[in-house]
Amino acid sequence: MKNISKSILFASVFLTLTLTATSVLADWDNSAKDKTTPVDPIIEQAKTMKEKKDWTAGAALLKDAIAKQPMNSEYHKLYAYMLRKSAKPDMDLVFKQYAESLKLDPKNRGAHEYVGEAYLMVNNLNKAKEHLASLEKLCSSNCDEYAKLKNAINQYETEKK
Repeated sequence: MKNISKSILFASVFLTLTLTATSVLADWDNSAKDKTTPVDPIIEQAKTMKEKKDWTAGAALLKDAIAKQPMNSEYHKLYAYMLRKSAKPDMDLVFKQYAESLKLDPKNRGAHEYVGEAYLMVNNLNKAKEHLASLEKLCSSNCDEYAKLKNAINQYETEKK
């Protein structure tokens, strides 16, 4: 009888600990999901300018932001994007900014996508494909950036035939 009581007690304690641990982990996971990452006002302004296709104002905003925070990969990426979309883009500066973005954050998927698109603008299909390969390593071809660059490359190849 003592062995059965000990077994029941052990099972009860084990079950209680398991349920408590599961509950704590679930609460911890949910609280992590509830926390939002702080919004960067520069990024938000740049997104608004991107939606309005106000490339000049967007480039000016991001150039100033880079002067204040030169280690921000996203600022370099978005600055290059705004420059690239402008009427007469300075492609040397565009590539310099994308390179800086990727130097600061080699895993910046958006920078890989955008620089790949920029290489297509200057008819450098091989470099665009290099960035597609980088994206494949980063997200196993299961991300929007990979799909968009792959689509841009396919469209480029179709138009060049």
